Amino acid sequence: MTTALITHPDCLGHITPLGHVEQVARLEYVLRALDDLDLQREKAPLVADDDIIRVHPAGHLHALREAAPDKGSVALDPDTYMSPGTLDAVFRAAGACVKAVDMVMNGDVANAFCAVRPPGHHAEKQTPMGFCLLGNIAIAAKYALDHHRLARVAIVDFDVHHGNGTQDLLEADKRVFFASTHQMPLYPGTGHTHETGAHNNVLNIPLRAGEGSSAFRKVIQQQVFRAIDRFSPQLLLISAGFDAHADDPLAGLNLVEDDFDWVTRGLCDLADKHCGGRVVSTLEGGYDLDALAASAAAHVKVLMERGA
Repeated sequence: MTTALITHPDCLGHITPLGHVEQVARLEYVLRALDDLDLQREKAPLVADDDIIRVHPAGHLHALREAAPDKGSVALDPDTYMSPGTLDAVFRAAGACVKAVDMVMNGDVANAFCAVRPPGHHAEKQTPMGFCLLGNIAIAAKYALDHHRLARVAIVDFDVHHGNGTQDLLEADKRVFFASTHQMPLYPGTGHTHETGAHNNVLNIPLRAGEGSSAFRKVIQQQVFRAIDRFSPQLLLISAGFDAHADDPLAGLNLVEDDFDWVTRGLCDLADKHCGGRVVSTLEGGYDLDALAASAAAHVKVLMERGA
């Protein structure tokens, strides 16, 4: 068994304005950091419309297609842009997550990392926001539940920003458990502890700016790991954002690469216990290029080690 790396050159075709932090170089740096690793490399397919509309209404998909420019760029909000290559990038990013679920559930690989952009965890049902247009990890979760007939899927989001989109898309589905650690106050302003989902299936853990490794590890160990253990998922999905790193320009949680190694090991332990080691991870945030590359590499090396 091995670890799959799923990506596609189209994900480099999503062009944001000069100076935008969600830039092409993010994926280039991540791929360069993974270049020498012995991964099973796969190209992401375009996601099927049917898989998108499991979580987004058809009108959202239609609106994205209507908004896509033939040249230049279009701002969907002050942070979220589309260029001529954006739709293909978006469909490849979601398609990577669906393909990863198939590969892991079919036993083709032990686990998988989707090195894609744009990210997805802020995209709500009909609202692209926070650099995100489709809920990549939510699409993967619903696909796993419906196509592979699973009863329980858990998602852990350790991006420094709350995964409001993932919560919006999945909180009504009792088959999903969603846990998010994030800095607060910070964009998008959601993720309070009282947001627990329709079936008490959402766990939000806000952290204060300036808190570092010890605070992060404490809440992960005492709350996230225990909650996942109780839920006993059949598949574990990870929204792997690395913008909680101390060097990231958008936040201040002061984590280091070793924290991402540590949390990945703990999640893999839970996956080994409950779901045969089945883990699918997808790239979310991370905006200091060197910190992003080093943190993503630390994360993937653990997946490789555990999947060997």
